Amino acid sequence: MIIVMSPSATKEDIDKVENKLKTVGLQAHLSVGAERTIVGVIGDKKIIGNLEMNMLPGVEKTVRITEKYKLVSREFHPENTVVDVDGVKVGGEQLVVMAGPCSVESLEQLREAAKAVKEGGAQFLRGGAFKPRTSPYDFQGLAEDGLKLLRQVADENGLKVVTEIVDKDDIELVGQYADLYQVGARNMQNFQLLKALGKAKKPVMLKRGLSATISEWLNAAEYIAAGGNENIIFCERGIRTYETYTRNTLDLSAVAAVKELSHLPIVVDPSHGTGRWQMVQPMARAAVAAGADGLIIEVHPHPEVALSDGDQSLTPKNFNLLMSDLGKIAAVMGRTI
Repeated sequence: MIIVMSPSATKEDIDKVENKLKTVGLQAHLSVGAERTIVGVIGDKKIIGNLEMNMLPGVEKTVRITEKYKLVSREFHPENTVVDVDGVKVGGEQLVVMAGPCSVESLEQLREAAKAVKEGGAQFLRGGAFKPRTSPYDFQGLAEDGLKLLRQVADENGLKVVTEIVDKDDIELVGQYADLYQVGARNMQNFQLLKALGKAKKPVMLKRGLSATISEWLNAAEYIAAGGNENIIFCERGIRTYETYTRNTLDLSAVAAVKELSHLPIVVDPSHGTGRWQMVQPMARAAVAAGADGLIIEVHPHPEVALSDGDQSLTPKNFNLLMSDLGKIAAVMGRTI
């Protein structure tokens, strides 16, 4: 349920609503808009079903939300949310670009990649320190040594850090070095990890699962929001279909769906979405045209010797060409890059 307060509702009116919810064991989540405040009600469905709030002063109406996800829904929060990642706004007028190698391999490799993506216009350095791989024999990452390199090189270039978190026990460790936690596709429904990230103090980028529906994805985000952390960014990275030419099938309709169903921002990963570097540029352009709030792109100074995902990584030269194209499309969409 959401409680819509009238434009003339006072702070005292809102306090009375919160207090009544608290007395019956329910939680209130406020969404303060330009014209009115909306109170999201979370808790026991039976109690909510018998709840009468329309008689309280300042209450305009109550609305039953049929979807299981509440806090991330646009019904609860009609206005777009802009997630602030240490000064970088995701979901605002400016498109945000996160770029870098799939895996942190060495200081030299990371420095070369970071310099290239910074010059191209990216705001984030991406790179994996913990790499969940399909085969146990593939490169698994440099762990904390990789995190230290990410932070060092990002600071040298004035970039923020986004990197994957794979274990709830590593949240504090990764948080020492990262500005944005990334939950990978394989962990989208790792509910213990999501619950723990709900208590974290930093924003979370939640990638869509390999075969997840839009509803399952939104409900996964709800686990994080329900824990108190509503700084969530969705990331469409392709889903598994019967198609074998591409690594995954990049579902750009998900951008429009998430924009309709949720107030949270969404970025697109055309690198994992296609698995082919030749397709990254056209799909990135399409993502911006579809309304995405940003992109996460794999860039490696020497893709032919990359320890992971070289086939889908852009060279610095191709990344610069892409960024030039994106600027033109962003302008058409009324955005900047």
